[in-house]
Amino acid sequence: MNTKTVYEPTKGLTEREFHYCPGCTHGIIHKLVAEVLVEKGLLEKSVAVASVGCSVFSYEYFNCDAHQAPHGRAPAVATGIKRVRPDSAVFTYQGDGDLASIGTAEIVHAAHRGENITVIFVNNAIYGMTGGQMAPTTLIGQKTTTSPFGRDKTLTGEPLRISEMLATIPGAAYLERVSVHDPKHIRKAKKSIEKAFDVQMKKQGFSMIEFISTCPVNWGMNPMESIEWAKENMIPYYPLKVFKDKTKGDNDE
Repeated sequence: MNTKTVYEPTKGLTEREFHYCPGCTHGIIHKLVAEVLVEKGLLEKSVAVASVGCSVFSYEYFNCDAHQAPHGRAPAVATGIKRVRPDSAVFTYQGDGDLASIGTAEIVHAAHRGENITVIFVNNAIYGMTGGQMAPTTLIGQKTTTSPFGRDKTLTGEPLRISEMLATIPGAAYLERVSVHDPKHIRKAKKSIEKAFDVQMKKQGFSMIEFISTCPVNWGMNPMESIEWAKENMIPYYPLKVFKDKTKGDNDE
């Protein structure tokens, strides 16, 4: 009997089993990045920079060279790698606790310098690995282990919108926020990753894709509930759109 292969795992990922919690969308995002690297012929010259947080072991999953960076410092490490190996496809993979908190200065200055790297930024509005504490991206009223009554903006300010902030920086070339809550948006997210790596390989400057993600365990929900919560609560505050695309002639105003 003749058989036809309808699906096979991407060669961009190793065979190591993910450690992520059930329902976490890190796995989807890993898969999309890995597929893009393979399909664009970049895998053999790619260098990943792993952050600290839930994605701390991402270097064990991406089937390419990788480095581990100290907490928040992935853009600085990626900067060094790219400057030494300018023809490599260098990307960081960071959560919001890493990038939007201790790593805020690193991401701002990497964008300001126009470093020719790609940043994969996963925003699930909470500290995942360390026990579900409030993050800079936690929504107003959202309950966490350190905001048990909900985030109070009079005490902690508004949630930080990273993409909107970086869009004001002249050195940023391409910034987009996407989501992976359904097949339509997953396909759209993959095209955005493709665009970000195109920007880098054409030496057009700094690119970042922000992903709205879920954290069912720390949100206290099952996977389906967390997807609905992200749609109803996160996306209205963190709208899905291209914030900057200098490749299309966007100015810096």
